[in-house]
Amino acid sequence: MLVRNLIQGAKVQVPEVIEALEPDLLYPLLRGRDVQRWKAESSAWIFITHLPGMGLKAIPEKEMQTDYPCTYGYLKRFEEVLRKRAAFKRYFTRKDKNNRIVETGPFYSMFNVGPYTFAPWKVVWLGFGATEMKAAVVGLVGGKPVMTNQAMHPFVSSDKEDEAHYLCACLNSSVVNLAVISHTQLGGKSFAQSNILEHIRIPRFDPENPVHGRLAELSKEAHAAAARGDAQGLRAIEAEIDQQAAQVWGLSAEELRAVQESLSELSGEVEAVVLEE
Repeated sequence: MLVRNLIQGAKVQVPEVIEALEPDLLYPLLRGRDVQRWKAESSAWIFITHLPGMGLKAIPEKEMQTDYPCTYGYLKRFEEVLRKRAAFKRYFTRKDKNNRIVETGPFYSMFNVGPYTFAPWKVVWLGFGATEMKAAVVGLVGGKPVMTNQAMHPFVSSDKEDEAHYLCACLNSSVVNLAVISHTQLGGKSFAQSNILEHIRIPRFDPENPVHGRLAELSKEAHAAAARGDAQGLRAIEAEIDQQAAQVWGLSAEELRAVQESLSELSGEVEAVVLEE
């Protein structure tokens, strides 16, 4: 696969390189505004130098040279830069008994790699610069899981499509949106990181629960409507999602209206703060 490294907006300046590399370790990547409400489409690719099941242990250099020689040669070009990464220094180096720095993994080792990295389904949402929940479900692209910057796009992984869509519907509901906005500091650059789920009670998906199943179906319908640009149809779907979500938390129709009104008022305040800044 012919690839060109992205250098626009990079914090560390490196030369632009165009090379033909093995596609094995390339995965679709979500960048910036690739994630919107009910829609997420990757616009770039990223190297993952770890294989499923290896956790934080990257592919050994000898194995990389043998199995992926072109990729290894490409990474070797940037060896000095990769060794200077803060994450590499923190997680893949240590001091020996003589107080010398010893590397504990190849120079291209990556942090925050685990089973969740290679999960077939992910519920992602816009975390950087957002003022409301904008969640979407992503599945495999060309047989490969989609990757994301976890600060810019927090995510929850799942092995089941319906479970992912159920969670996405809950996250995009007015009930959760109000809770998230209320919990988030106004004007903050980082919105609703993944630990937000430690503060908001979302029941685990139960395939035998008809409300959970309906929410999963509605999320799929919402994704389809967003893909075809059907704004009117999407509003109708979101209205039913709110009604179904209200049942998840045992809210009456009157309480749901109160939530929706409060969300509308609070969203206006958030917009005003953003505009003032």
